[in-house]
Amino acid sequence: MANRLADATSPYLQQHRDNPVDWWQWSAEAFEEARRRDVPVLISVGYAACHWCHVMAHESFEDEGIAARLNAAFVAIKVDREERPDVDAVYMTATQAMTGQGGWPMTVFATPDGRPFFCGTYFPKDQFARLISSVEEAWRDQREAVVQQGAAVVEAVAGAQLVGGPTAPISAELLAASASGLAKEQDQLYGGFGGAPKFPPHMNLLFLLRHHERTGSAEALEIVRHACERMGRGGLYDQLAGGFARYSVDATWTVPHFEKMLYDNALLLRAYTRLWRITGDVYARRIADETAAFLLRDLGTPHGGLASALDADTDGVEGLTYAWTPAELIGALGEEDGTWAADLFRVTTRGTFEHGKSVLVLARDIDEADPSLVERWRAVRRRLLAARDERPQPARDDKVVASWNGLAITALAEHPAAESRAAAVALAEVLAERHIVDGRLRRVSRDGVVGEPAGVLEDYGCVAEGFLAVHQLTGEGRWLDLARQLLDVALARFGNGQGGFYDTADDAEKLLTRPADPTDNATPSGASAICAALVGYGALSGETTYREAADSALATLGPLIEGHPRFAGYAATVAEAALAGPFEIAVATTDPADPLVEAAHRHAPGGSVIVVGIPNQPGVPLLADRPLTDGAATAYVCRGFVCDRPVTTPADLVARLRPTS
Repeated sequence: MANRLADATSPYLQQHRDNPVDWWQWSAEAFEEARRRDVPVLISVGYAACHWCHVMAHESFEDEGIAARLNAAFVAIKVDREERPDVDAVYMTATQAMTGQGGWPMTVFATPDGRPFFCGTYFPKDQFARLISSVEEAWRDQREAVVQQGAAVVEAVAGAQLVGGPTAPISAELLAASASGLAKEQDQLYGGFGGAPKFPPHMNLLFLLRHHERTGSAEALEIVRHACERMGRGGLYDQLAGGFARYSVDATWTVPHFEKMLYDNALLLRAYTRLWRITGDVYARRIADETAAFLLRDLGTPHGGLASALDADTDGVEGLTYAWTPAELIGALGEEDGTWAADLFRVTTRGTFEHGKSVLVLARDIDEADPSLVERWRAVRRRLLAARDERPQPARDDKVVASWNGLAITALAEHPAAESRAAAVALAEVLAERHIVDGRLRRVSRDGVVGEPAGVLEDYGCVAEGFLAVHQLTGEGRWLDLARQLLDVALARFGNGQGGFYDTADDAEKLLTRPADPTDNATPSGASAICAALVGYGALSGETTYREAADSALATLGPLIEGHPRFAGYAATVAEAALAGPFEIAVATTDPADPLVEAAHRHAPGGSVIVVGIPNQPGVPLLADRPLTDGAATAYVCRGFVCDRPVTTPADLVARLRPTS
């Protein structure tokens, strides 16, 4: 019999609908039930593509005995962290405060008013069974100590969320220190930063690319090139279908944790596209093209919008879809091509993964090899992908998350392919029509129906930035207006009164604390995202109030950018654009294919805003009073609202866009 999750919109909650655990969704009614029964609450937080969430579900939540004990002694609440990042943030802070680490599944025992008194992550079945007994006994026999523990944890969590700390205005020296800090942490052998497990540092790469564009730093560019080559040739990247996995379990990018997330691929698409624009690297362009194709092909949903993720597991087995043996390659390709593919993709009898299987990696640089070799490689990829498509496939979390789709809109708008740019506009239409309800953003939708969870700050920032990208693509004023509406809500409802921001609105559901995390982790922080949109909107509209708000907010992030650059990648990316101006480029022309337009898109530094159209085009402030010169297309280049002399040739435009600092 289905439990209370049967009508949930979240695919993760739906995965638990038939558990014998009598799960509740996060709701006031669940906590009221705990108060009525005078029992503690179990808050279990995870997400659909999470491998260890599945393991704990199979071991414990599908077990009749464990379920009976939970149902008798607790009110059990299941939370999708991607649907409710605010709830996740509060209890993750508590978990980290109590244990020194965090992760998913997150397992929290709390009082009926939601105060956590015991926190952890994954527990094997035997340990979880003992934990249930211990918590039940403590609640019965040591209630006062349990309540005091909860109060202490809440106090610690509140302290971790304090706002209004030191500030540091953005400067060239601060960003140089941040870039230098990243250089010191680089893995010079395998690229990226740190050791295993190793996450793709997309936001740090975007920052270093912009730093290179502003300063000419060869070191910054080389760090990016090295990381992008190693990631794209490793098992982190799907060598057959494109798209990146969430992270590598080793330092060499060989064996991934196989889930593929929308946000990673959107941010990596931006990084590889930018790298190609700067260097002309054929390899970077291929990875960008294949990643864009992955987004549209494998994450597109029937009702519009992009799905959140592909699962780490297939039929409960991690990597089942993706790993190969030499014999399987020969079976799919024949002896000659199979042996050749095993050598190229480093598939051995010993294996790099489990059970003698290997994850495909690209052992040699092949993009600019002899044309006949390149064609053979492409043909082998097609045949192997066709064979792989016959295997069982990972499940897909098909909910549409506003902020992640916003990231994808920006990435697709920046990618040069016409199909990508059309998809960016279509995605923006979905968010505008479905996710904005009564002037406010909703966090998720599924099957064409918007969900109840309110948008958090990162939703407002990422969606507004996406709308600004579409405004630049289309020249339609309504996208600029929609971005302004979202920014006005963010400024009015999320601001902390000291230049910074909370992650939830002032009229959102009241939790134990009001989250305010400025760090960039898997995705841009809400603060970084809103700064990006504020800088972009100010440049496109000429309204200095929004730029002033961005500068104030960036100052609150300055100490983080300087002192902890690995956790401030997007903030530093935005800061680079702000320090550079950003460039505001208007190309007045009656011909969208004019060479000036191509020169602007190809050579403008990252973070620039570019509009193209006829002078005084309605809804496009940057084109106001920008005439053609003697009937010829004319480019107007400004920085921080200060403009150079207009130019009419691509060479003169490119000269205007070269680094000056």
